[in-house]
Amino acid sequence: MLFQHTEGVRELLEIGPVSGYAGFDPTAPSLHVGNLVPVMGLVHLQRAGHLPIAVVGGGTGMIGDPSGRPDERPLADPITVGENALRIRDQLARFLDFDGTTAARLIDNAEWLLEMRAVDFMRDVGKHFTVNYMLQKDSVKSRMDEGISYTEFSYMLLQAYDFLELYRRHGVKLQVGGSDQWGNITAGVELIRRCLGGEAHAITFPLVMTAAGTKFGKTADGAIWLDPALTSPYRFYQFWINVDDRDVPLYLRYFTLLTHQEIGELDRAVAEHPESRDAQRALAADMTARVHGGRAANAAREMSAVLFGEAEPATLSSGALEALRREIPYAEAPVPAPVTVRSVLDIMTGGAVSLFKSKADAKRMVEQGGVSVNGCRVSDANESIALLHGKYALVRKGAKTFSLAGFV
Repeated sequence: MLFQHTEGVRELLEIGPVSGYAGFDPTAPSLHVGNLVPVMGLVHLQRAGHLPIAVVGGGTGMIGDPSGRPDERPLADPITVGENALRIRDQLARFLDFDGTTAARLIDNAEWLLEMRAVDFMRDVGKHFTVNYMLQKDSVKSRMDEGISYTEFSYMLLQAYDFLELYRRHGVKLQVGGSDQWGNITAGVELIRRCLGGEAHAITFPLVMTAAGTKFGKTADGAIWLDPALTSPYRFYQFWINVDDRDVPLYLRYFTLLTHQEIGELDRAVAEHPESRDAQRALAADMTARVHGGRAANAAREMSAVLFGEAEPATLSSGALEALRREIPYAEAPVPAPVTVRSVLDIMTGGAVSLFKSKADAKRMVEQGGVSVNGCRVSDANESIALLHGKYALVRKGAKTFSLAGFV
């Protein structure tokens, strides 16, 4: 994962426990999988006996980092930024241990940035940087043709000031982040040297691109979020299942804590039996369990196996069926008492359940052999079918079109 580092960082880490931080701006209501590289950097820092700090940018989030962006980021209002910061805190807690001798800490830079006066900032921070120095940084240089506002131009100094304050308040001597953050991080190293004569260091991790040349974590539907309300556990699981064979060995190393031996075995599986997708399954199970919990990961795995023809609907747990309601078309018919058996026609068109346009349409599809209910192909619309867990029927029309009927 190591991409760049300042001279002397190895010696710093060998001396003893070091406090190191990564920043996360709450400009969205959730982190996404692209944020996981610096998150895992903090995880490895903690596993090596050091002290990780996650800085939530309640202050910088109101400005927005220009790094890696072709245009100006919309300004967020303070209430939204505050709400987003709280959500991000909860998500980071799934990766870092906040107890013990190497307990992680969460700090909001709003503590010092929102109280700082403009004149003080210009005198105490701005005087240490020339415009020429700032123009050489990639985050600024890449935007010179399209234009960059003074607001985003000054973001580098805000992040540098974060490092200075963390050095003063908590003895933080290391900042980690993506390689696009190198200019911002080293500006903080320079500010600490000029203001306090102190020594601080930087480590950056590579920006992850797919083998196809696209940005990691971006799909046709947008970003893959850690918040289940924005990206469901099932779709999160599917993202990892669909990883290219060429990418999965790298992702196993970046995003999981599997052993060298386990990863080596999965590497061999990719090389020798890529059709089994064993490595993708291991990656998807590990990541979904870490982000959404074991129960959600198991439900996603069950749903995936059934919808892609690798398992029978009878294997679905009640939790998986509850989750499935949010992933495929679902129709529900309230019933006065539990009824564990229904006719095929009732399942597809009865009461409030409407999976087909009409009874005639349903009968015609059944007669043509194009309907399966709970994994059984049906040929008689009046045939009785036992419901899954006494209340669900999974209907497949054709090869890949699924619907779920519920009698609750």
